[in-house]
Amino acid sequence: MTAQVLQLSQIRTEGEATTKTEAMREAHSILMEAGAVTAAYLPAMLEREESVSTYMGNFLAIPHGTNESKEAILSSALSFVRYSQPIDWDGNPVHFVVGIAGIENQHLDILSKIAIVFSDEDEVDALLKAASAEEILDILSEVNA
Repeated sequence: MTAQVLQLSQIRTEGEATTKTEAMREAHSILMEAGAVTAAYLPAMLEREESVSTYMGNFLAIPHGTNESKEAILSSALSFVRYSQPIDWDGNPVHFVVGIAGIENQHLDILSKIAIVFSDEDEVDALLKAASAEEILDILSEVNA
């Protein structure tokens, strides 16, 4: 992938949401601001969450749309929001909400890169402690490779 799926403007070091639905709206809003998705992508994200939880473990949730929402995706991108107070995600504490939009099958490649970072507890700890969006982008630089 030549385009950067994660840019500084798509990272929030302190999210405003306090519920899972609000966090999904926040993730969607960043993807919309990035020009990656249309408004129609949010209902698809909510629908996906109803059928299967996007909680991944290690304080991470990765909300994304259903397979039927492809027309709502304009380009591949990520949104990254960190919450100091964990969001209750179906009984699991979530500090990181990474919204994903992928054209064609790029979301699978993006998902695997995110999974690698979050499978390393040292990386998760570094993301929790990162003082700036720049630090977070540096830790997640693999997603743009």
